Amino acid sequence: MKPFARLVLAIALVATTVAAQTRVIPPKNKYSPEEDVKIGREAAAEVRRQYPLISDAQITSYLERLGNRLVESGPAELNQRVFEYSFTPVNLKEINAFALPGGPMFVNRGMIDAASSEGEVAGVMAHELSHVLLRHGTANATKAQGFQLGAIAGAIAGAVIGGNVGQVISQGSQFGLGTWFMKYSREYEKQADLLGAQIMARAGYDPRDLARMFETIEKQGGGSAPQWLSSHPNPGNRTQYITAEAAMLTIGPRPNGTAFTQVKSRFSTLPPAKSTADVEKGTAGNTGGSSPPASVGNVGSPVPPPSGQYRTERGGQYFQVSVPSNWKTLSSNNEVKFVPQNAYGPVRGGQTVMTHGVEIGMTRAASSDLRTSTQALIDGFVRGNPDMRVAGQQTSRLSNRSAILTALEGASAVGGVELVRVYSTMLADGNLLYFVTVVPERDRDAYAQAFDRVYRSLKLNQGT
Repeated sequence: MKPFARLVLAIALVATTVAAQTRVIPPKNKYSPEEDVKIGREAAAEVRRQYPLISDAQITSYLERLGNRLVESGPAELNQRVFEYSFTPVNLKEINAFALPGGPMFVNRGMIDAASSEGEVAGVMAHELSHVLLRHGTANATKAQGFQLGAIAGAIAGAVIGGNVGQVISQGSQFGLGTWFMKYSREYEKQADLLGAQIMARAGYDPRDLARMFETIEKQGGGSAPQWLSSHPNPGNRTQYITAEAAMLTIGPRPNGTAFTQVKSRFSTLPPAKSTADVEKGTAGNTGGSSPPASVGNVGSPVPPPSGQYRTERGGQYFQVSVPSNWKTLSSNNEVKFVPQNAYGPVRGGQTVMTHGVEIGMTRAASSDLRTSTQALIDGFVRGNPDMRVAGQQTSRLSNRSAILTALEGASAVGGVELVRVYSTMLADGNLLYFVTVVPERDRDAYAQAFDRVYRSLKLNQGT
């Protein structure tokens, strides 16, 4: 074949490969890129105050070089000029990484420890970068409608950090806001997988490394999903479609991976990695302080009966409900509790419990099937409460929607048997909303009428 003909053929093959890659289109978004940056900047500042950041020059410069290489390999049309990228290593042992709107990215030491090659770390970072480029965080908020920009940053930071610290950060934010920003849909996950694979290839990494890292994360999660996968649900057939996408891509010049080995060795010179639980207790963050768990009176003291007077409460853009006027409201980023005096707080051993009251919460559904998603929810309740068992289950209604009612029984923190009733129903956005009542068996009759009235008053807003 003549040289000119070979050149034409090579150009044609490259053009065919590029054209064959999956086209990833950003979802609808009512927010501006400047708003993404503002939200991410404020949330990142809170995360930096709470997380144990790694300041080692060798590790930080390595992560910055790797992150910048991926940014340069991203689609120019998605790379907003106002974005403020940063790549921060965190001395936490959990396998986790996350990127905030507008560009700030945080990578746990546990993620790098779990990786067997630089390509696997690059894959996770490319996936997170894709969420930024596609602006998935504010696209989620666009779906939710009605959230105020000023309430967003604290709720994002609360969703990231979690636990008691997260509740303090997100206090006063609208119900469900953290869920909207930090828990992506399976559709958005697949978009980030595919765009991440394309970015990896242009940066010189084999996209199959991303698939291998997902498999590693799942294996190390044991019987439950690791932290990273809890907010990045598996769209299904992940390895297969990433591998298929990789087959359509041309991998660029491979970078020298020796720095990855050096950085992994460098970790041995640092203090041991902390757990997220340490952050929640206030022992691992940069503040050095500790926020006491919220409480309503003293658990174990007499709990007053429900008032005959009621007030209306609203859960952001999701619902409204009437509750007894002598019950307190405790809100976090994805749940709200209504409890009487002396019915919520820490008990011996430091565990925080609710002995009487109602909780309304929202979680990402495990499936589009109500029964399957409910089972996953109940399994989580039972795992977290070893003394609890399922006492019965039946179909029901919640705010004129199909629901499942699950009866649970366990040991009450104030003695005797605890009765828990869980109503669950699907929302249009793929989340599962649950309505829970909790009461010791000895107080069942005193609370039956109030629970029934609260249950009947719950109104889910249109569109949810």
